[in-house]
Amino acid sequence: MRQFSKLEQRILNEFQHGLPLTPEPYADIARQLGVYETTVLETLKRLQTEGVVSRVGAVFRPNRIGASTLAAMSIPETELENVAEIVSSFAEVNHNYEREHHFNLWFVVVADDEKQLQDVLAEIEGYCGYPLLDLPLLNEYFIDLGFDLKWT
Repeated sequence: MRQFSKLEQRILNEFQHGLPLTPEPYADIARQLGVYETTVLETLKRLQTEGVVSRVGAVFRPNRIGASTLAAMSIPETELENVAEIVSSFAEVNHNYEREHHFNLWFVVVADDEKQLQDVLAEIEGYCGYPLLDLPLLNEYFIDLGFDLKWT
């Protein structure tokens, strides 16, 4: 199992929430951690390369900026990995995941506006060759996806 340095542990734990919304957020993080900005950037890049961190940035409430939707597809198990790669190749897809359900591939799509969103959904459907279920947000619920990481 990979051992995380004290700096990595602090970055992963302390900045899941409250990313500084300033002109130089990584410099601000570095000051709080007592390191150089380049150290923070190199550490985050390494964590992304290793697959520990998938994305660093602000999260906005759905449909406040642009348009977004949750989508699902029913994919044969033998093709799931290939189709997931195709879905992930779209810049508008912010993540996808497998679920134990008839609709076993789920993903979130974000676009500039509703027209672009529908165009991207149609393009994904066309590339993958499977029908897509568009599940737009009807009721908003806040789920805090931060994790209090415990280090042993």
